[in-house]
Amino acid sequence: MISMRSTWNLMAIGAVSLLLFACGDDQAKQAEDAPTEEEVSVAENEAPAEQRVAAVDGARIINADSEPGSWMAHGRTYDEQRFSPLTQVNAANAGELGLAWFADLETNRGVEASPIVVDGVMYTTSTWSIVYALDPRTGEMLWTYDPEVPREWGVYACCDVVNRGVAVWQGKVFVGTIDGRLIALDAATGEVAWSVNTIDRTKPYTITGAPRVVKGKVIIGNGGAELGVRGYVTAYDVDNGEQAWRFYTVPGNPDEPFENDIMKMAALTWNGEWWKYGGGGTAWDSMAYDPELDLLYIGVGNGSPWNQQIRSPGGGDNLFLSSIVALRPETGEYVWHYQTTPGETWDYTATQHMILADLEIDGVVRKTLMQAPKNGFFYVIDRATGEFISAEAYVPLNWATHVDKQTGRPVEVEGARFKNEPFVQSPAPYGGHNWHPMSYNPQTGLVYIPALDMPFVYGHDANFEYTPGRWNVAIDWLAAALPSDAAGRKALKPLLKGHLSAWDPVAQKEAWRIQHEGPWNGGALSTAGNLLLQGTADGRFVVYRADNGDKLWEFKTQTGIVAPPITYEIDGEQYVTIMAGWGGAFALAAGYFVNPESLPNLSRVLTFKIGGKNQLPAVEAGEPPAFDPPVLEASAEQLTHGVNKYAQFCGVCHGDSSVGGGLIPDLRRSAFLSDTQAWNDVVLHGALADNGMAPFGDFMSEEDAEAVRAYVVDQAHLAMRGESGE
Repeated sequence: MISMRSTWNLMAIGAVSLLLFACGDDQAKQAEDAPTEEEVSVAENEAPAEQRVAAVDGARIINADSEPGSWMAHGRTYDEQRFSPLTQVNAANAGELGLAWFADLETNRGVEASPIVVDGVMYTTSTWSIVYALDPRTGEMLWTYDPEVPREWGVYACCDVVNRGVAVWQGKVFVGTIDGRLIALDAATGEVAWSVNTIDRTKPYTITGAPRVVKGKVIIGNGGAELGVRGYVTAYDVDNGEQAWRFYTVPGNPDEPFENDIMKMAALTWNGEWWKYGGGGTAWDSMAYDPELDLLYIGVGNGSPWNQQIRSPGGGDNLFLSSIVALRPETGEYVWHYQTTPGETWDYTATQHMILADLEIDGVVRKTLMQAPKNGFFYVIDRATGEFISAEAYVPLNWATHVDKQTGRPVEVEGARFKNEPFVQSPAPYGGHNWHPMSYNPQTGLVYIPALDMPFVYGHDANFEYTPGRWNVAIDWLAAALPSDAAGRKALKPLLKGHLSAWDPVAQKEAWRIQHEGPWNGGALSTAGNLLLQGTADGRFVVYRADNGDKLWEFKTQTGIVAPPITYEIDGEQYVTIMAGWGGAFALAAGYFVNPESLPNLSRVLTFKIGGKNQLPAVEAGEPPAFDPPVLEASAEQLTHGVNKYAQFCGVCHGDSSVGGGLIPDLRRSAFLSDTQAWNDVVLHGALADNGMAPFGDFMSEEDAEAVRAYVVDQAHLAMRGESGE
């Protein structure tokens, strides 16, 4: 076990960091005699290495390039470029990479974390917000912390019980849990330093994103918009967990006092009774920070419900949905915003990865923020002012023709808002780009986007009834349903595509792309060694040339990868690490349309180096239980009712046509199908709540449960007859 830092080091480094980042005239005056960044670095390095566990502060992150062997923050640096200056592994020798070590994780759902590697320790997370500290040289487990999230809370996770990683600061490791807690751990021992509840526990909030730490504040958002919550971002004191500020992303009930003038202003862009549905706007993933401008950027999500005709029936921009918002990190004060999708109605979030970079545009160097949000346009905006610079489609899209250069607003096509009839639209709610991080390489000038190309049928649910605590998107699920017959599935599958796009953000066009077998591939990393690295949904970890996309090396990972890679150097040797383990929204919901090569889920940390000789153990393939459904005795009306109830309550986890995507049980093979009472005990009364199958008795009647059972029985018979396309 790694020893704790000395009291001297804790006081010295902590005091220096506090002084360096004090604000205001009086505090600035007090800081005049504070040590320089160089003196801070010297002070840190005077302490023995074993005493400097996660001794990260703002000065260290700002000067991350001075110690390129570390990966101290979520995107390595505050600008979230996910570019490494390391060159030991490069385009000339990448073919000599081999597995250095691997560590099995005892989970079987999606793994999405970006590990942190600093001061000789790797910190990462897996399913159910479990935290691990490992030796980055060998993979030896140093400690593990399980926050013991109640498994039934998983029903509130729209997109799997995943976690995207930790933040570290001055000897602490911070993690957000799927059930809404923010926990600080001792970096040396894994013991809890403090824990705070960040949510109203009567509401279906979740946390899947990684915290960020800026100026002694640990900052975290949340998810849950699909289920009916109001989004916000909160900052807590790193030392004791006391709340410093909270910024709400959508306004609350106008009959009650608004939190500030900004919420009063935002409310003017809404109408109807949106607050009864939550409003949405959850900031569930991306953040970035500019130390020079002292601006924290947060990405804001979709509306609740998705369908604006229900949420805000008179229209309006609905601020700050689908917006990038700039705040002061010490106070949460609003500075500016830019809205990518005014009046959001398609789940087109702006929570996707944001990258800060200085770009020369029309002969002038601009401080820019770049984002490829779900709506399909790649945006370059001025990060000092929020001014629109440019936007072009980075994937095929048909809901808008272009973004107006004068207003910065998309020009929508007739019918895209599906008011009168369903609209077949691209991108789908998965977006042209989802949470999987991009990478910007300042040497090639390219942004590498894990892109998606999928259609979806949006239709208005004229019979929508709000159900607190459950999916409330107000979409006609019958219009949106994937085909259940073999011919329909065969025709649709080629339309579900994914690729890695090398995008020129100045010219606003694609330089080249790498086409993949299917969608939902992992995040990207680029390096000064002219490397571009990505894991894929079909179970490969691949290294390409960053300048032209030529493949240099690949490794069979035995499971689909959705996480982004990182790289670090220790003891003079460069390593590359990626978290493996198939999962996430598409993995659960897509059912038949998941690549067979994605499965099974094998949750692991995989680490590579030049000359690595390790090997993964062989995968033992098991046979699934045989289909044995009862005789189908249901009317067409009952089956239609079952489709709707299944879509509302079951499909997000058990997937298209109850297949389960290989991560959640395939209901078509369930023994409970032949036992109505046992089925109801599980579905309505929570017989398997400890396994994560929450009870739905407060939301479904016995007639509803029976209709769902009939639908699943029907799907099982289709599969048995070979009519499902399986």
